[in-house]
Amino acid sequence: MKRMIAIVRPEKLEPLKEALFAAEVGGMTVSQVSGCGNQHGWTEYFRGTEVLLNMVPKVKFEIVVPDERVDAIVEVITAAARTGNVGDGKIFISPVEQVVRIRTGEKGADAV
Repeated sequence: MKRMIAIVRPEKLEPLKEALFAAEVGGMTVSQVSGCGNQHGWTEYFRGTEVLLNMVPKVKFEIVVPDERVDAIVEVITAAARTGNVGDGKIFISPVEQVVRIRTGEKGADAV
């Protein structure tokens, strides 16, 4: 199993959520986050004063999928979240050693 974390633009929340449900992803955790990438912020003016903004609002999706579905889910995420502009986000993929469903005690793929 793999844990996939996708950091995307806030306006992609609903399209990506719907795309993941259509791809039959069993569940997801979604968080409102902020961060910065290679651009390291930009300058705006607030009441005539220059202000450096370096934290951009983003949405973080966390899902756990079987190993064989990783490439397909990457395609779903990129298709739903891509605008072609800087700041579209990233996908991080890491192994999951074990999953336990608290309610039933099920383990492994059955718990996902």
